[in-house]
Amino acid sequence: MLHLLFSSSSSPSCCFCADLTLATIDVAHPQQRQPFSPLFQTSKWLLLSKKPLFYKFHPSHPAVAHPRVQQKHSLLRVRAVVSGAEERIEKPGLQLNVPGCETLPPIWQPKRVVLVRHGQSTWNEIGRIQGSSNFAVLTAKGESQAETSRQMLLSDSFDLCFHSPLARAKRTAEIIWGFRKNAMIPIEDLREIDLYSFQGLMKNEGKQLYGEAYRTWQKDAANFSIDGHYPVRELWERAQKCWSTILCSEGRSILVVAHNAVNQALVATAAGSMMGLQTPSPPIAGEQAGGRKTRSRILLICHGATESNIQKKFATQEEPMNMLGIIQSTKTAELLLDVAVGAVFCSPQPCALETASAIVKVQEAADCLGADCVPRSVELIQMDELKDMSWGAWRGKLKEEVAPLDRWEDYLQHEDVAGAENFLSLWERAGKAWQNLLKYIDVLESQGEEKTLVVVGHEIVHVAMLGHCLGLSQAFFGSFRLDSGSLSVIDFPDGSTQRGVIRCLNYTAHLGRWAVPVTCASLADEKF
Repeated sequence: MLHLLFSSSSSPSCCFCADLTLATIDVAHPQQRQPFSPLFQTSKWLLLSKKPLFYKFHPSHPAVAHPRVQQKHSLLRVRAVVSGAEERIEKPGLQLNVPGCETLPPIWQPKRVVLVRHGQSTWNEIGRIQGSSNFAVLTAKGESQAETSRQMLLSDSFDLCFHSPLARAKRTAEIIWGFRKNAMIPIEDLREIDLYSFQGLMKNEGKQLYGEAYRTWQKDAANFSIDGHYPVRELWERAQKCWSTILCSEGRSILVVAHNAVNQALVATAAGSMMGLQTPSPPIAGEQAGGRKTRSRILLICHGATESNIQKKFATQEEPMNMLGIIQSTKTAELLLDVAVGAVFCSPQPCALETASAIVKVQEAADCLGADCVPRSVELIQMDELKDMSWGAWRGKLKEEVAPLDRWEDYLQHEDVAGAENFLSLWERAGKAWQNLLKYIDVLESQGEEKTLVVVGHEIVHVAMLGHCLGLSQAFFGSFRLDSGSLSVIDFPDGSTQRGVIRCLNYTAHLGRWAVPVTCASLADEKF
């Protein structure tokens, strides 16, 4: 399930879950928020689990002056976030509509949009390629999944429901919409990606009949061509058009029910990222990334909760976990029991080291616990580059004390805090940590080993490493939120020298009742 929030002065974010996907988007008046940053304000929530995932968007502000942003008719234009992306994916003679270059429509009031992917269909169940065909219907499992989403959204007061016209999405929308009085509205452009001759084939048939095209679809989607069409490029263009319909509607709280690929395109076009995002199956079970077996994997794990986390204060350098954090680290270690971990890297600070030690302890007891037939030996490596940011004069203070409306990430990008680490220094340090992890994977791959690395650290450093993975600039820093005890999965289906695929972000379902409590989505003091 996935939620997005749009507001009028921050950047979008991106995150995904299994089968049913949901997103929420809020947008507020520019004058409601006077940003420290001329471009982006941090997202207040980013939760990926069976719980909602929230984002904030700020599509326009008169003070925007970032080199990757242009103002046109007072609207925000976000260019492709990967430097040189056009040159890398455009071939001679081909016109490529680069995602992120289109303007988002003007928004005159806060909005929240919830994106939901349909439940399992009859063709999902047997592995048949659906595309935009309309022959499949929901299975019993798919109907049950839709009912689960309905129950999760019972308290949400939606004004409108847009949905794909395809039967599997329409039925999911009907179940979730329930007894709400307002009519559901189909949008043709919300249909799934058009896959032309691929549609109706079993996946193995697609590989056999269209081998090269099928491989291009998996490895270089923007340049995937079939029957004279570029399906992914067409999908991105459709997604950009959909935002105009969705955000220009009169509703303030909007439900959208669609499909895997089109939901990815909606999130990524809004976020300004065209690379490295996948809507996953469950994050640990299975070894697939975008339909391909992954060679290596990095699991980013945020340490268990501390008192500072709970009280929303800036942490001290030597703070241990509290009891909630200890439980969360145990739950995370249990989740990883069936994963063959090659090594555990961690910050040397107590909360991260304690979480990493719990994971190593359970890993090395895998044979005793029946998860492996032989003992495992897992190396625990402390890495200084993974240390939390030194907060200086902010240490121990409430976040709301240092900046209004939780805008401290914006502040750090433009101002120095007395005694604190410089934000640029943190960004560069995280980049160095990321490169060191990739080198370690490269060594393992050169030895013929395909292993999973576990990296235990702090939210702010992990968010920066995610930015480096996606090729984002540090202006996008506030677009992600990770919670204590959360798990994020990065796959490398083409090896560590190629781009990573963020398969799962901020997964907390394994924590159950011990996850950070989820509050209602809100923008400033206004409830949605």
